[in-house]
Amino acid sequence: MISLGAPAPDAPTKRDRLGLLREPDFRGLFLSTTVAQIGYQITTLALPLAAVIALDVGELEVGVLSSMTMLAFLLIGLPAGAWVDRMRRRRVLIVSDLVRAAVLATVPIAWWAGALTIWQLYAVAFVIGLFTVFFDVSYQSYLPHLVGREHLVEGNAKLEVVRSTAQLGGPVLAGQLIGWLTAPVALAFDAVAMGASALFLVRIRRREPKPRVARDARILTDIKEGLAFVFRNRILASIVAATSWWNLWMGAYMAMAVVFLPRDLGLTPGTIGLFFGVFGVGGLIGAFVTGPVTAWLGEGRAIWISTLISSPGLLLLPAAEPGWRVWIAALGMGTVGIGAVVYNVNQVSFRQRLTPDRLLGRMNATVRFLAWGLSAVGALMGGVLGEFAGARATLWIGAIGVCLAFLPVFFSPLRNLRDLPRPGPEPEPARAA
Repeated sequence: MISLGAPAPDAPTKRDRLGLLREPDFRGLFLSTTVAQIGYQITTLALPLAAVIALDVGELEVGVLSSMTMLAFLLIGLPAGAWVDRMRRRRVLIVSDLVRAAVLATVPIAWWAGALTIWQLYAVAFVIGLFTVFFDVSYQSYLPHLVGREHLVEGNAKLEVVRSTAQLGGPVLAGQLIGWLTAPVALAFDAVAMGASALFLVRIRRREPKPRVARDARILTDIKEGLAFVFRNRILASIVAATSWWNLWMGAYMAMAVVFLPRDLGLTPGTIGLFFGVFGVGGLIGAFVTGPVTAWLGEGRAIWISTLISSPGLLLLPAAEPGWRVWIAALGMGTVGIGAVVYNVNQVSFRQRLTPDRLLGRMNATVRFLAWGLSAVGALMGGVLGEFAGARATLWIGAIGVCLAFLPVFFSPLRNLRDLPRPGPEPEPARAA
């Protein structure tokens, strides 16, 4: 049987409310995540607004730009997992942060020089996406090593608090910075945040052992093993299907939201930041209620019920008109934030708990290849639909699509499960013929 992991050597026997935050290494990861998430929220808003406001591009260009940040998951998502399983993950995280910081810094420099173009924004978005692939796969694979598998729910919940707090404050800060400094210049703050994130990661003292890789191991064989692990487990496969469907239509939805809010509803960058900040409020609430909700519904039912109940909140934005109804739509986004966090904490913890250490990178890469890759497809699809049907019609289509995302997990063993299955025997490593 797979060991569920022993407590970290410096872990206290009894945990108080701070729990893992009392451990210096987890605290380093926590602080790194905090500054990186705030920076990411600035980029998420500033990059498309730089295209919409500073360069005055159309819906199709915005859709292409949004898809570029996720395109790398389709192009290298699967081999990235095999590569990460051959490397020390902390080192991958640090290098990814530093490269993204350097690339983001080129945008304000080009803007000050009067040379910024949509093609540079495409390139910046693609490179950021490329190193986000490695960062994201390494990040979710690194946490079990850092905290032990028995503390994964606590670790993920605390990191979701960071993510949700950043979603609350990040867009508000981004909106003010964009209004004050313009969108391109606001990206300089994200570059600083990424650099700070790398410094916090450098301070983590616990080192991973060098991964042991079979001498005859091949990348293609490793990729196939990761795919087989994910899709041979019916519950895991249903979670991947639901997450991928959700991201496909949410990609289309969000690509047009950043066009619809300033052009159709007349919102300023600062007000747009406040609008998306409500989504962060919902995520923060979700991080605190995940434990009680999961205890009440059970792990399995919490996954699909959270999506079913929260997704209809997206329908309020395409129904909005200039004025007070915008904030009703914002509350709808807040309910989506609550459901998304409850869903993610449960399904990510289950995936990490289920997967052997040597397969963590490939499992996460397989999930990211499908889920985030389809987000790129969705953003491009949203741009095309927006160009021909308009942003409002695309928002309706995207919202309806997201509302159907619960179906794969509903029609799976998760529908009636309180407790998710524990790991079975670890599969033997595949060998090249």
